[in-house]
Amino acid sequence: MNKYIADWTVKENIRIHRDCSFLKLTLDDEIPEIFPGQFVQIKVEDSPATFLRRPISIHFVDREKHELWLLIQAIGDGTRKLAASKVGDRLNIIYPLGNYFSLPEDWDNPPIVTEGALNEAKPLLVGGGVGVAPLLYLGYQLAALGYKPTFLLGAKSIADLLQIAEFEKLGDIYVTTEDGSAGEKGFVTGHSVLQSEKFDFIYTCGPKPMMVAVAKYAKQNNIECEVSLENKMACGIGACLCCVEKTTYGNTCVCTSGPVFNINQLTWQI
Repeated sequence: MNKYIADWTVKENIRIHRDCSFLKLTLDDEIPEIFPGQFVQIKVEDSPATFLRRPISIHFVDREKHELWLLIQAIGDGTRKLAASKVGDRLNIIYPLGNYFSLPEDWDNPPIVTEGALNEAKPLLVGGGVGVAPLLYLGYQLAALGYKPTFLLGAKSIADLLQIAEFEKLGDIYVTTEDGSAGEKGFVTGHSVLQSEKFDFIYTCGPKPMMVAVAKYAKQNNIECEVSLENKMACGIGACLCCVEKTTYGNTCVCTSGPVFNINQLTWQI
């Protein structure tokens, strides 16, 4: 798959959380093919303390408006600089990087979609914190294929839930918060929907302990599951070996072999 490097223009910067900004970027040229789960590497200009690009998940691609959406969590010098981007600023980006989520048509036994009808196969998308970022574009793609995705989103409190209104446009949404300020109190893997509903496929992204717990649930219930890892990355092209993950076929770079992995490829459950 071809990779590109280009300057994108900041069209809009919306602060949606005390530590998170929602950027809408536009490009002068045609946006190439981009898949759910891929990421970009952004150069941080005028930041003497930041030498390396920052990896950011692709939140959404709006081809009608010619936009790329990103969620930027300000947790260090580089991301704080990016989160403070102003309308009209230019961001130099390498894109699209990494692999991507498998859509139902790629499954070993893909469900049959009846044209014009809603497919009965039920995908579950589980996100925690800013890990919800790649799930919006995935949910959009699933909905476009005739599936009604279910979103299970977790956060510390109601103030930490991100982009809820956008997810509600695509499917059913369930929420957990650690303090009980929204949805059910606790972690996503304790939500009652996991006992009351049956799902055919699970996608998840967020803190590793959460993904490990989701993977365990999927294994116990014989459900196919893919995770998007958030290992620290430096180069984004497999040269620095910063993001290596142990898999069933040996150590591999998350930025090139991932960030999306089937849980059967990981050693979490062994």
